[in-house]
Formats: sequence, C-alpha cells, structure tokens
Amino acid sequence: MSQRDPDDLDALRAASDVLGIDGLLSPEERAVRDRVRAFVDSEIRPHIGGWFDRAHFPVELVPAFGELGVLGMTLEGYGCPGRTAVEYGLAALELEAGDSGLRTFVSVQGSLAMGSIHRWGSEEQKQEWLPRMATGSAIGCFALTEPGAGSDPSSMTTFARRDGGDWVLSGAKRWIGLATIAQVAVVWAQTDDGVRGFVVPTDASGFHARVLEPKGSMRASIQTELHFDEVRLPASALLPDARGLKGPFSALNEARYGIVWGALGAGRDSYEAALRHALRREQFGVPIASFQLTQQKLVNMVVELQKGALLALHLGRAKDAGTLTPTQVSLGKLNSVREAIAIAREARTILGGDGVLLEHSPIRHAANLESVRTYEGTDEVHTLILGQHLTGIGAFR
Repeated sequence: MSQRDPDDLDALRAASDVLGIDGLLSPEERAVRDRVRAFVDSEIRPHIGGWFDRAHFPVELVPAFGELGVLGMTLEGYGCPGRTAVEYGLAALELEAGDSGLRTFVSVQGSLAMGSIHRWGSEEQKQEWLPRMATGSAIGCFALTEPGAGSDPSSMTTFARRDGGDWVLSGAKRWIGLATIAQVAVVWAQTDDGVRGFVVPTDASGFHARVLEPKGSMRASIQTELHFDEVRLPASALLPDARGLKGPFSALNEARYGIVWGALGAGRDSYEAALRHALRREQFGVPIASFQLTQQKLVNMVVELQKGALLALHLGRAKDAGTLTPTQVSLGKLNSVREAIAIAREARTILGGDGVLLEHSPIRHAANLESVRTYEGTDEVHTLILGQHLTGIGAFR
C-alpha cells in the first residue's frame, strides 16, 4: 500500500472508518451530515482561529444557522425543522468539528431555550417565540445555573413571588450562554409552589446581563452572569406545564445528547489534523507517520472515535425509537467528552511545537472540551448518575 495523500481528506476519512459506520447511515442522514459539513468548511473553518483568538462570537452567522435548519432541529411545528435525533446528532458532530462554541450556540438555542418552550410552554408562548427562533431572527438563552448552585440546581436561590396577577423575579444566574445578545430567556426559579420556569424578555426592567471574561476556553462563544432586580412579569410569562426540576432536566438531557455526538466532532477534527501533519512532516528523512509511536497514537485515536461513533449512533436510534434513558445519555456524554479530550491532547503532541498555534485545531479543541466536560453535568456528576444506577445507592450527598 502506498502512503496516504494528506490532501485527500475523503480518502483519509474512508480509511479511518474501519468499521464501516458510514454504511449504517441512510442516504438522507448522510445528506444532512454533508450539508452541515460543507457549511462548516466554508463559513466556520476559515475564520475560527481568529474568532477564538479575539474571543468573538460571530452573531452574523445566526440567520445562516436558521437557513441551514439546525435551530430546534428535532422540534415539530412552529416553523421548526422536525428532523430525526440521528440527523441532529450528525449535525452536532460536524458543527463541533468546527468549534465547540458554535455547536453550543445551536444547543442553547435549540435544545435548551426552544426545547423548553416547545415542551412546557403555552400555545401563545410557542407562537410568539419558536418561529422566530427557528430562523435565527430571535435568540434565546437558558438560565438555570447559579453562582452557588451548579451541579445542585435544587439549591437555587433565585425566587419568583406572586404580586397580585404578576410575578416578581429576583436573584442571579451564572454561566448562561448568549444572554447579552438574546431577546428571550427561559429562567428557572424557586416559587412557593416549587421550581417553575418563566419566559422572560431580556429587555424587561431589572434584567441585567454581564459577559464573563476573559476566558481560556470556549472563546468563540458568549457566557454571561445574570441579575434579576425585581423583574416584574405578567402571569402569561409562566411556563404552564413545567413543575419542579423535571422541566430543566428534560432540556438538559436534550443538550447532553447533542454533546454525545458533538464532542466526537472535536475529537475527529483533532485526529485529522494530526494525521495530515504526520503524513507531511518529515524528520530523520521520513514522514513522522512512519514512526511506530506516531502510528500507535493515531490508532488509539481511531479506536476511540469508532467506538464513540457506534455508541452515539446506538443512542440516536434509541432516541428516535423513544427508548433512550437519561442514564444512557450520561454514559454517552461521559465517554465522548473524556475520549475527545484525550484525543485532542494527543493530537497536539504529534503537531509538536506548531501545535500550540491556532492555525491548528487540536489545542483549541482541547481548551474548549474542558468547558464541555463541565457544563450539562460534570464528569463527576455523570459518574455518580451511573454509579447510582449500578448500585442503587445515591452518592450525591
């Protein structure tokens, strides 16, 4: 066999699909994947190094995401795309191969904000927000995490009290994506009736958002801190069908499912960058891809990427069949992110000193994945979810 051509990416990907996973996809699924991949190649990949360096979120791309059909991708009606879970997973993988921050935008908008309104909102709330959010003409955010309540949302202190026919919201949230550019926030708060959700216009009096910076990770995204200073809301702001933590947890589970696929995209892009470099870079008169240690690193990456892809596809088929459980999603999220971080770090070593330059993606993916392993449930939280499933003993307290 002759040496692989580093410029023939299609051939490299075909060789890397050792298990023939591509053949398990339908033509329509491959078409969705290829359309999102082409978008990433043309609109994200040429610019992402600069965006990351400048800590710039390309808000100008939001309408293009709507045209691409990835906002609220699995939701039905109200102008939403209504695609399958597998198709959404494939889109998430390709988007995160571009950058975790941009895949996260799609998740916050579609899975968290739109998903909460779609599942728990009134008909009026759905009609008001979902069509605009599906096109990207309105941006949403999802406010659950607090400065003192990250992994334990039951300890949230943000409170909404009744005042006549209105609600009055007070408190603070932290690590809330997009809030400074959003038009609407889905806010979760304690009430005298337990945890409830509210649809809050971000121009409401007393709603304050501040960008959290500087960051060493997810730099091409916007993360914020919110303060609610007696924000007065009409009764119609309440998400009528969401009671207790089931409301936010259902949205988080949707977002976690996207991460199962998305993290693999960051891992795959890191691997491909390392493979192509190894085929081009010569030391001691030969390409470094000919060295046994380099081949071992590449093989280990592909083994985990292939295993991860089979797991993601299995979970996607289960989700489309209506049999997917939150515990299964926890296993997938834990595995995909853990392996993707290891792949990105190992890929950086193959790139040598040049690997710290942002013209190469592994160092950026490795930094971003440190955030991905923290949000939507840390590694530790998902480990304990699985531990409780295995032993029947909850170890959270």
